Amino acid sequence: MAESNTRTTSKKEVKEHILSSVSDEEPKHERVLEAGKSHGIQTLSTPTSEAKRNDAEVEKTSKLEEHKEDIFMNSQQRSSSIGNNWNNATETKACNYAKGKWVPDDNRPLYSGFGCKQWLSSMWACRMMQRTDFAYEKLRWQPKDCKMEEFESSKFLKRLQNKTLAFVGDSLGRQQFQSLMCMATGGEEKPEVEDVGSEYGLALAEGNARPNGWAYRFPSTNTTILYYWSAILCDVEPIDVNNPQTEYAMHLDRPAAFLREYLHKFDVLVLNTGHHWNRGKLNANRWVMHVGGVPNTDKKIAVIWGAKNLTIHSVVSWVNSQLPKYPGLKAFFRSISPRHFFGGDWNTGGSCDNTKPMSVGKEILDEESSDPVAANAVKGTGIKLLDITGLSQLRDEGHISRFSLTAQPGNLVLEGARERIIVGDLYCDVPLGLYVIRGESSVLIGELKLGKEELPQHMTCVSEEEIKKAQKVEKEAKDLKSTMMKRMGFLDLEEQV
Repeated sequence: MAESNTRTTSKKEVKEHILSSVSDEEPKHERVLEAGKSHGIQTLSTPTSEAKRNDAEVEKTSKLEEHKEDIFMNSQQRSSSIGNNWNNATETKACNYAKGKWVPDDNRPLYSGFGCKQWLSSMWACRMMQRTDFAYEKLRWQPKDCKMEEFESSKFLKRLQNKTLAFVGDSLGRQQFQSLMCMATGGEEKPEVEDVGSEYGLALAEGNARPNGWAYRFPSTNTTILYYWSAILCDVEPIDVNNPQTEYAMHLDRPAAFLREYLHKFDVLVLNTGHHWNRGKLNANRWVMHVGGVPNTDKKIAVIWGAKNLTIHSVVSWVNSQLPKYPGLKAFFRSISPRHFFGGDWNTGGSCDNTKPMSVGKEILDEESSDPVAANAVKGTGIKLLDITGLSQLRDEGHISRFSLTAQPGNLVLEGARERIIVGDLYCDVPLGLYVIRGESSVLIGELKLGKEELPQHMTCVSEEEIKKAQKVEKEAKDLKSTMMKRMGFLDLEEQV
């Protein structure tokens, strides 16, 4: 494979670019850290100007702040220092697995959507989509300062003999769980693998479309791998258990009940959260921020970045406090998965349908993480950072994007966009989290309130009739996809909201 053109960016240039892209105000990570500090969470730097900002200014700028993290993570320069220089690996150095490069490997992929139907959701079976190029499968991550042992399922299961590995987080954590299941089984059907979800309260509850997670055990080594759905990692409970339309208290300073109940059973824990922290999803789920057991009244925390940061620091702090009780527990916090929009952001006409590998470079040379929130949260604790942000930033060709089975260019179709856009309440009778695609143009449903904000130039309002038509087309396409997947032997488990 021919090497892509790459470039090296100085840390000074990176910092200047990000600060100018995000705002002219105080660096975001300093403001975030204060939100955690003011609520008893250990932080590592002290802001100098946030304390002087009055509540009126905070409220006025809160809407802007909700989008700053997306802008921050969307910057290619901040994600990495990219270059062609490559020194020989020195195994005597401590290994920073996040620092390295993508290299061609004909032994990839380790599994395929054709074979791993027992564990892989059809919506993530890339080989079953409409893409005809598969170069994205033939790359392997190679750390710079050490050699990473090749994955072998038998060795992996032996190392985890009589142990439990738990993923707790959002749909990206679920993808990691499903991928590991495919790797551990060699991407094949394994009828001997046991479903032990009931041991972790993961049995399908009456009236629910799916359980809150899955747990599987390999009897040959008594190895358990599980996943629990907790998009925001904090505890969520109904405010009025007798009201079907009740709001839910999201306790920003309290870890998810699942963690508190089952942590003692885990030997390896991988936590993640990120893209569900937006106003649209909080509103759609009727989540109301609580701190100290009561509704939050602190406007600094009420903005999304403040709430998210407080939660991450709270969860990490709590897990760290439990490590002395469970000295064998290895806990990791996975950094955020980057956004790959180009030609604009999610609300300015951007897209993420590149198919050329290494189009933005192939190496990560920066010593620091591209996710400062997660890095600062784990610093000084016993929790390790599983830093995937920079190395993932280079893989913008790996999205299903417009190549899904149901994509119909030129028609009015509806695309689920839970990981792609922030939505609000422009049309209160339309399910949140939907995106109308009309050929090459796109229309956002939600986010903007009529009479208060203007639509971005590339977007236009759509009528209720158009929306209903789009919903009908989507339902027909969804039914067709479900039929096709069942014929191919997939368990079509849809993503949770």
